[in-house]
Amino acid sequence: MTEGEALPIQQPTVLVVDDEPAVRRVLAMRLEVAGYRVVIAEDGEEALAVFAREQPDLVVLDVMMPKLDGFAVCRRLRAESAVPIIFLSALDAISEKVAGLDLGADDYLSKPFSPKELEARINRILGRVGRGNASQDPREQLPGLGVLRLGDLVVDSNRRQVTRAGERIALTYTEFSLLELLFREPGCVVPRAEILEQLWGYPPRRAADLRVVDVYVARLRGKLEPDPRNPELILTVRGTGYASQRVGEMSLAAGA
Repeated sequence: MTEGEALPIQQPTVLVVDDEPAVRRVLAMRLEVAGYRVVIAEDGEEALAVFAREQPDLVVLDVMMPKLDGFAVCRRLRAESAVPIIFLSALDAISEKVAGLDLGADDYLSKPFSPKELEARINRILGRVGRGNASQDPREQLPGLGVLRLGDLVVDSNRRQVTRAGERIALTYTEFSLLELLFREPGCVVPRAEILEQLWGYPPRRAADLRVVDVYVARLRGKLEPDPRNPELILTVRGTGYASQRVGEMSLAAGA
């Protein structure tokens, strides 16, 4: 490479895990055309091996698989990584969806699904952390907060890290984006439908869709609140949505 020549843009890597060959084939073809590097696995055990070797930027994970199901794989991945995970499942029950999200998945698509919709959700998730493909509209990315301090809790939007008394708190990409969204206008109520649209990219089609938001708020409280049953950082506004602490109760250093 000659001096002054631009470095090539590295393609984000997506791991597709599904025991159906037709699904793997179609998704690999579509995602490669969309600008992603794709690696595949056909069962849970192979998924863990490929993940360790390839360190993908995002995992598309089927729930019902032989050897090790998707939920078990998600647990293992979450023990060591905050990599974004999108579940695929033929099970459309809200209880299954909530179970998957409660394990730390970032999104959940029911089969049959549109590959175009999956591409859009991948773009949205990776775009939030600067790993989306070249076609990702930068206007869709959520603005950062800089550095937010709440007592001994520090939210560093530049590094996408949260620490308490110097100890790092592991958040998934979606958990961190939810935190940013809630604290962008402290004290203001953010409706659940707006949270769903901004973070997951689709409006609620039924009341059960809003459970996705509730699950993630509960996960965030469990990691950040001293007493999640009596939250002080993220407050519930009944019948509407959620609100964060007011400005007078925190300090914000945007340029830090």
